[in-house]
Amino acid sequence: MRSPSRPLLISIVSALWIPAVLLLDAGAGIWEQRALGVATWGLLIILLRGETRSVRVQVAAVIVAATMLEYTASPLLGLYTYRLENVPSFVPPGHGLVYLAALTIGNAVLGTAWNRRLVYAALGLSAAWALWGVLISSRQDTGGALLFLFLAGFLLRGRQPSVYAAAFFVTAYLELLGTSIGTWAWAHHDFVGVTTLGNPPSGIAGGYGWLDMVGLYAAVWFGALVGRAEALPEPASA
Repeated sequence: MRSPSRPLLISIVSALWIPAVLLLDAGAGIWEQRALGVATWGLLIILLRGETRSVRVQVAAVIVAATMLEYTASPLLGLYTYRLENVPSFVPPGHGLVYLAALTIGNAVLGTAWNRRLVYAALGLSAAWALWGVLISSRQDTGGALLFLFLAGFLLRGRQPSVYAAAFFVTAYLELLGTSIGTWAWAHHDFVGVTTLGNPPSGIAGGYGWLDMVGLYAAVWFGALVGRAEALPEPASA
């Protein structure tokens, strides 16, 4: 039986692990960075041992999609650049940890008064951030405003809005820390030069929302697969 304190545990672990890894990575060489990757994989595996098979499938799907996106967006398209101009080994499991935290928080508030509060808080804060990026910031962020529109769509029309809302808070925390520490830096424009980007873009959670959608649909696929397997007739006895 799932412990009622587990959402709090995962939230605290994620909130502490993210800055710890980013601070330890600052100034580290490639082998120290790889060690941080191994440690992050270890932590994620430990946390997933207490989850259902469906959650494990979701996290695995997000990691695969996120890793493909990372290598496309950073080394290939140059949307952002990591300190060592690579994709750090702690990033793929880090995506899994971020998704697990968002999923856990989102599921924890379902059926409670905090469900709508979390969604509306994420919508209001992300809208204010997007407006600030376009109208006030010294580094104009029209790309962030565009990403906010995707985030708003996920929050208002998504399969599980509370997960997307939780993802907004977790990814905003991650992005603000990572860019302030210097683990990565966003380019000033998108790869075709149409929109400007903040560091980080204000609506970056809208980009992460596509990864969250992969995880949520993986749960649907896994549930359907299990349902079909359970519906199969029992083999005839010899």
